[in-house]
Amino acid sequence: MSEPTVADATNRIYESLQADNADIDAHIATLKAALARAGLKEAVFDPAKLVQNNRSGRKLMQAYFRQRGVMVKFSTD
Repeated sequence: MSEPTVADATNRIYESLQADNADIDAHIATLKAALARAGLKEAVFDPAKLVQNNRSGRKLMQAYFRQRGVMVKFSTD
C-alpha cells in the first residue's frame, strides 16, 4: 500500500471537515507526513471547500493545524 500524497491527505481533510471534523487529528497527521515526504513546508487549501469560509473560520483552522505542526495557507484563485 502506497503512502497518501499531499492531495489525497488534503481531500481527506475536506471530507472530515464536511463530516463535523471526524478523525481530523489523524488526517492532519497524515497530511503532515505527506508534506514531509514531498519536501513542502505548508498545506494549501481552497477556501471555497471549507465549511466555514470566513475570516474567523480560516484563522481557527490555521491555529488548530499550526498546533499540530502543519502550516496552512489558502489559495486565492
